Amino acid sequence: MRRALAVASTSPEDVPVGAIILGPDGTELAAAGNERELSGDPTGHAEILAIRRAAARIGEWRLAGCTLVVTLEPCTMCAGALVLARISTLVFGAWEPKTGAVGSLWDVVRDTRLNHRPDVYAGVLEAECATLMRDFFR
Repeated sequence: MRRALAVASTSPEDVPVGAIILGPDGTELAAAGNERELSGDPTGHAEILAIRRAAARIGEWRLAGCTLVVTLEPCTMCAGALVLARISTLVFGAWEPKTGAVGSLWDVVRDTRLNHRPDVYAGVLEAECATLMRDFFR
């Protein structure tokens, strides 16, 4: 999570969310911060970019055995993408009561109607991740 926090701090013009993807052996496959403002792309969320980069690096869209570590609870788009990418484990820091889709507003990743459900570890370094968000929106 500390690595994801460091990545989140690299884009001062966008909401500070950082995401990393670790391979089954713990090797970092990809890292990304939000790039919506930089790219003008509404799908430029840190999780989406990290998923794309990890898939490109391994040459496979299935990220089975991989772990996504992100500083903020994923939104519906990102939660859906991590399910579709078959990511095995999700670790996130701060809860997002307005748009969170891993328990706050919805729970996409645990929906039994879907064909894949990752293990979820929430609240990792929660205070530090939440502070990063609060400071940005002041």
